[in-house]
Order: sequence, then structure tokens, then C-alpha cells
Amino acid sequence: MKKTSVSLALFGALLAFGSQLANAAAPDWNKVPKRTIQVFHAGVTPAEWVMKKSDHSGRTGINKGESCVGCHEEKGGLNFDMKRLAGKELEPKGAPKTMSFPVTVQSAYDKDHAYIRLTFKAPAGGFDPADKENDVKVAMMFANDEVSKGAQIGCWGTCHGDARTMPGADDKKTKYTKGGAYELMQWKSAAGAKAVDGSVTDKRNMEGGTAGVVAEGSKSGDTYTVTFTRKLSGTLAEGKATPFGVAVHADHATGRFHHVSMGYTMGFGVDADVKSAKQ
Repeated sequence: MKKTSVSLALFGALLAFGSQLANAAAPDWNKVPKRTIQVFHAGVTPAEWVMKKSDHSGRTGINKGESCVGCHEEKGGLNFDMKRLAGKELEPKGAPKTMSFPVTVQSAYDKDHAYIRLTFKAPAGGFDPADKENDVKVAMMFANDEVSKGAQIGCWGTCHGDARTMPGADDKKTKYTKGGAYELMQWKSAAGAKAVDGSVTDKRNMEGGTAGVVAEGSKSGDTYTVTFTRKLSGTLAEGKATPFGVAVHADHATGRFHHVSMGYTMGFGVDADVKSAKQ
């Protein structure tokens, strides 16, 4: 009897949650402002590289409170030395043919949910097409307030030189933080693939998140459109600007052979790099 009661209670909770998502009303995306960001292949430039003055002179600015975006984003593009990023110094294994490409970000919210849409053309010519199941994967991470320099460096707070696919690293060691946590969500292009609702703490967790992530993706011609629906909770709240980053694994890429954004902020009722439209 006790087991039956618990099972019924759990079923009821899941049914209520499913009903809540079913009632989530997607916005009219034609009325939601667009912000184009650039994603790029970062090579072997983990957080340790970013914060080492002999490797990256921008460390001084970060320590003063400046952001990576503030230094490197110019006229909608990036002022990186792409040849250096693609060279043997920073990409010893081999770089993709396309080092950067634009992603259009849109965001909206209501009292219960956040809606985020990403639109882009995924390039071919990846160096390490090891993911045979997914042509493309798209992930977003949102940093909580305990992540050191989260608003400045974005997802780099999870990227370390001793994590898998870095040169000489432990192939079983995933992304991790040295303090705080990120909420993680991901869409995969494989038929029937489940949306990832996870986190990054002392390790990457591909499940167990509490955001109730629903992810949908489509391809029209050469353009992908990926839409995330999740609860307005946790790191996302009205009156708050939350640090976030985007990662796209194109052309069957896996591990660090993705294209990533710098750290941006998404604001819900407040100014930010991407201002979410209230519904």
C-alpha cells in the first residue's frame, strides 16, 4: 500500500509538470528582438590559458572586471587572430575549415517559462567527426552567482586543461567548475534524442537538472533552428541578468572540437547583451 501511494504521488507530480509545459505558449518569434553572436573554434585555450598573462594579455582586463566580449567583439564580428587559433600552437590536432560563424539568439519569457531560439548555418569541414549519431548538437549553459568571473568569461569557467580531449588529459574527466555551478541544456539532431537537462559542478551531469528542458530543432535548407523551453527558475529569474554561453558541435564534432561563444548575459526585465522579451 505504501509503495502504491508513493508511485501514485510521483505519477501525479509528473502529470502536473507535463501539463504545465503543455500550457507554455511559445512566443511569436517575428516580434522578438534578435541578437547575433559569433561562435568560434577555441582550440586549446582553457580557463588556465585565459588567466595566464604570458599566454593571454587580456588577463589584466579580466582581473579589472572587463569582459571577453567587451574586448573582442567588434562590429558584430570577432577581432581574434584566427590563424593563431587554427595553428599548431593552439590547435595541435587540427582545426575545422570554418573557424567562426554567426548564431542569432532570441529570448522571451512569461511568469513561468523562458523561451530561447537559436538560428544558424552549421558549417561542414569539421576536423574530428567522431559523433556518428548527431550531425549537430547545440548546448547552452547558464552560470549561477557563485561562479567566479562568470559574467566575464562565460562557459570558460567549465573549461580546463586537464579535461577530456585536451592534449594529454584524462579522457574520463569531464567539464567542471572550481566553484559555483552552471545549468546545462542541449539539443541533439539524432532522431528521437532526448533533450539534456543537466548541470556542471565538480563534474558534468547530463541529467538530473530541474529546469524541465524541452528542446526542438529543425533544418530548412542549410539553416538550423533550435528552440529551448524551460522553467523560469534557478539561474533564470525576472529582474536578473544571467551569464550564458552557447556551444555548437557541427559536422559530427565531439568534445572540444566545437564552436563556442564568449560569455554574454541574458536579461529578464533588465538590460543585458540579450534582453528577453516579456510576453
